[in-house]
Amino acid sequence: MKISTLTAFLLLSAAPVYAQQPAPPPTVVPPVVAGAAPVIVEKIKVHSPALEGNLEGESADRDVIVYLPPDYKSHPEKRYPVVYALHGYSISHEMWSNEIKTPQTIEGAFATGTKDMIVVLPNSRTLHNGSMYSNSPTVGNFEGFIAHDLVAYIDAHYRTIANRTSRGLAGHSMGGYGTTRIGMKYPEVFSALYIMSPCCMSAREAPPAEALKAIEAVKTPEDATKLGWGERATLATAAAWSPNPKNPPLYLDLPVKNGQPQPDILAKWAANAPLAMIDQYISNLRQYHAISMDVGDQDGLKTDTTKLHETLDNYGIANGFEIYSGNHVSNVADRFQNHVLPFFGKNLVFDSKK
Repeated sequence: MKISTLTAFLLLSAAPVYAQQPAPPPTVVPPVVAGAAPVIVEKIKVHSPALEGNLEGESADRDVIVYLPPDYKSHPEKRYPVVYALHGYSISHEMWSNEIKTPQTIEGAFATGTKDMIVVLPNSRTLHNGSMYSNSPTVGNFEGFIAHDLVAYIDAHYRTIANRTSRGLAGHSMGGYGTTRIGMKYPEVFSALYIMSPCCMSAREAPPAEALKAIEAVKTPEDATKLGWGERATLATAAAWSPNPKNPPLYLDLPVKNGQPQPDILAKWAANAPLAMIDQYISNLRQYHAISMDVGDQDGLKTDTTKLHETLDNYGIANGFEIYSGNHVSNVADRFQNHVLPFFGKNLVFDSKK
């Protein structure tokens, strides 16, 4: 059975849930805009040197969807800004495109006044259902894939405005975490951030003993794929944040071993929580032209998203923040069309001569 994004965010929050959650309500989809010109959809593979040689065996050739503006082919002299949009845990870029209803929502945004741009959806799904957009010898260097290899490929193969002032980064849930993490570390690559319902902002606790018992019984990577959702989320966290090249077959360390707590491992996990490490990156965040974030009023991630907003406020870093009516997934298509893309339309540079 496919896990919902709503369940997935609960599994990746500070206190993971290991039981199946009720199905979320249907996504609120903006109506089709009459007369909207169709965008050009290209499905490509991008080779990432940053992902080569990872211990988990993740492919360094990643699937990517590229949405080109309607006039891309008819105006060969024109260059465009680029928005990179990151999917959440347990889903792929293809599945997220279904949630945010692309290309319809991109076409709708352009038809209602948002300036034309290139939109890129990369696939960062892994053996344990999510890379956490982190650098790890176990899962691979996904920060490097997004911030270096993917950007370099898109700039080399499409008519982009190859400047940070014309690049934006957005993401939802685990992708919101990735946007926060990568955004803090790579201000020389991106100039605007839109963070949607980010997970994993705070330090996580150790999973319950029953879940850890099931994880410790894993003998092969194939065994890991048969675990429950919560157990797999724990493995995704460990592969990203507590890798161990000397601990096959999964090459990771858990926060409990043989029933004994491993505080050093939990400390590693805590060190990867943006609310814990953000103070180290304030000078980087000050370099952004614009930062915005949103979260639903029925979303369990509302508290930590609010804390992220308040932290930026406390440092005097301008940022947009909205708590809208909805849960974790109910409004993502509407937010993407009517808030995320218009935000980049206002805050990226569209003149290639600047």
